[in-house]
Amino acid sequence: MTQQRYRDIAEWPLMGTALVFLAAYAWQVIGHIEGRQAEVLEGIMWITWAIFAADYAANLWLAENRKHWFILNLHELLIVALPFFRPLRLLRLVTLLSVLHRTVGETLRGRVVTYVAGSAVLLVFVGALAVLDVEQNAPDAKILTFGDAAWWAITTITTVGYGDLFPVTPIGRMVASALMMSGIAVLGVVTASIASWLVQRVEENTEAAVEAAEVPVRAEVRELLVEVAALRRELAELHSEREL
Repeated sequence: MTQQRYRDIAEWPLMGTALVFLAAYAWQVIGHIEGRQAEVLEGIMWITWAIFAADYAANLWLAENRKHWFILNLHELLIVALPFFRPLRLLRLVTLLSVLHRTVGETLRGRVVTYVAGSAVLLVFVGALAVLDVEQNAPDAKILTFGDAAWWAITTITTVGYGDLFPVTPIGRMVASALMMSGIAVLGVVTASIASWLVQRVEENTEAAVEAAEVPVRAEVRELLVEVAALRRELAELHSEREL
């Protein structure tokens, strides 16, 4: 089996695993679950982590050039090896957006807008969960509820940053840094997509104007050709009469 074939087969099962992880992680963080239920949720998250670890091992084993693939995918190793980075695995959920191709069409812009919108929503949700997880029990914390965390994530990813809510823990600030950089990337893609749309609209309008202007010009040229042909015939007839 090739690596690409494995990826095609594993894509949807891994997305389902990521959804399970998302549900368990969100329930644990937002619901303040303790006791037996907390142990069950923690067990579910460790099972999903094991599945992602097996996925990493399979990709490494099936890679044509394992050394090259390993170097290019060091971030995958960090996600698997460090439990703190496990929430980043939720980014696999963007594969769900491929299903929306049928509704947005096959144009590149449609795919870009879909991925950007889905990625932004996903980043806000994951960022809110991650910062709430580390901030809600910290001394002098400003972010205590999911509503606060969601508002903070939205203002952070859009680079607005009102400053009314902010993380006070080192890990929370790391999450904020990642979210800010992601926000800049998302805004860059949106700007590029809008610029591409404007350029295409200008080109379409220009082509339409040129075609509209060419129609009467072509008609006049045809009329002139007809008149020239008629004049040639008349000149030929006159020339024939003079010879007689």
